[in-house]
Amino acid sequence: MIAGLDHVQLAAPPGSEERLRAFYTGVLGMTEIPKPPALAARGGCWFGAGPVQLHLGIVTNGFRPARKAHPGLRVTAIEAYAARLEARGTPVTWDDDLPGHRRFYCADPVGNRLEFLEPDERP
Repeated sequence: MIAGLDHVQLAAPPGSEERLRAFYTGVLGMTEIPKPPALAARGGCWFGAGPVQLHLGIVTNGFRPARKAHPGLRVTAIEAYAARLEARGTPVTWDDDLPGHRRFYCADPVGNRLEFLEPDERP
């Protein structure tokens, strides 16, 4: 029986780790999680925020960013969070098509799509 979601993995091109670290820690406010030594040798990086983990794995041949597939990350104070991203140079695109939620999308430095959402408490 499935008990929960452990992590989501996105792909990244070789040599992108420093840009990813700057984005996921500096812009999104996540914490880097040290990879086990056997996995660290493969490159990439892992990040966490509370119970949420995102892993970025290196694709050495034919990297393509996920432009439709994406993790949906729940946030609090979504307006302030969107302003934080924009102030740090990451454009956001708002989408009002999910009833009962406020949400927006952005792309990470290698083009992967990310969704941020919060239940809409407004009347």
